[in-house]
Amino acid sequence: MLESKRRAAIFLLLAFLLAAGAGYLVLDKVRDLNAELGGMTKIYIANGNIPVRTLIEGSQIRTMEIPNKFLNDAHITDKDEIIHNVSVVPLSEGEIITNNMLKPFTELRDENNRLIAMYPSEKVQFDQVIETLDRVDIIVSTDNNGEQKTEVFMRDVPVAYADGTEEDFAGVALEVSIEDAPRLIHMQNYADKVRVLKANVGKEDTPPAQIPEQDNTEEEPSPANEEEAVNEEAETEDGAADSSGESETEADQNNN
Repeated sequence: MLESKRRAAIFLLLAFLLAAGAGYLVLDKVRDLNAELGGMTKIYIANGNIPVRTLIEGSQIRTMEIPNKFLNDAHITDKDEIIHNVSVVPLSEGEIITNNMLKPFTELRDENNRLIAMYPSEKVQFDQVIETLDRVDIIVSTDNNGEQKTEVFMRDVPVAYADGTEEDFAGVALEVSIEDAPRLIHMQNYADKVRVLKANVGKEDTPPAQIPEQDNTEEEPSPANEEEAVNEEAETEDGAADSSGESETEADQNNN
């Protein structure tokens, strides 16, 4: 009886030692794997179905962890890079959100409007640095069979967004109607010169001051005015006659 208990104790001790050794080997292997994977990093996935081209809110995304070994530049680790952007593809729940799925949200004033990019070049010149939400006027110069003409092509065009500031200014995106989009693109391609002028923002268009034209035509006298003129002329003649009569009478008296 004592011998069997001793054997059982030995077996239990051996089993414990073997389990401890196996656990140590497993833990060591896990450590090696973690070191090889480089730790874990949180990325963002869809918290539900997200339709295409809809503004993404914070409640529509959640995080999950992946090994750093599998992390690349396409994965998003900053929540601010997702919020208030839109997805160019529909997202299903649990789908990983990557940079190439997102684009900035652009709020057009009209669904029929389009964004046309304009960049400084030999043809296109910006007279001032343009900022987002500014408005611009577009002046074009053309040479059609020797007939040179410079005219205002578009006025008060809204700027959806601007790329760069000051020395780093790289261009703008203009919001135009679908009908004006081909005309603007045509001018960018074939006009001799395109000048983009910064317009006043938030001010109503006021017409330039006009100098009133002087009316050189003489005013025709009305019938009433003609009658008054005749009466005045008659009174003047009567007064002159009376004066001449008095003068003659005085002269006769002096002679007598």
